[in-house]
Amino acid sequence: MRPALLLCATLALSAQSPADKAVAVVLDDWHLAAAQADEGRYFGHLAEGAVFLGTDPGERWTKAAFQTWAHPIFQRGKAWSFKATRRAITVSKDGRTAWFDEDLDTPNLGPARGSGVLSRDRDRWLIQQYNLSVPIPNALMKAVRAQIEGAAKKP
Repeated sequence: MRPALLLCATLALSAQSPADKAVAVVLDDWHLAAAQADEGRYFGHLAEGAVFLGTDPGERWTKAAFQTWAHPIFQRGKAWSFKATRRAITVSKDGRTAWFDEDLDTPNLGPARGSGVLSRDRDRWLIQQYNLSVPIPNALMKAVRAQIEGAAKKP
């Protein structure tokens, strides 16, 4: 088994309930679909009204806008590679909604974090919102804030 698939299987199996496991499988497959540049599978995991929040302040993508933006990237044969190294999943009491947060290993961003919400639609889980962020250590926050404010002031 390839290391990425082994990691996905390990994360999915470490979940507690059957619902947790099902959500983990969806998230692992979603990340794997991007790494394999499988555009249909990747966007198939997103609900029609889904929103993807990227790391840039201007990146609030509806599913349609995100797919339009990402299409040329997927056409290159490789999109992006996110591998969850830790994930916490909570499922609502009625079993229809789940929310999660995950630490990600990414070649381009370095350590990153994803969080979001999924809803159950008949027999499958769909991602309603995904928020990608880059955690900033508190000791670096003052310097990072100064850089962000400086960039915002440039015309």
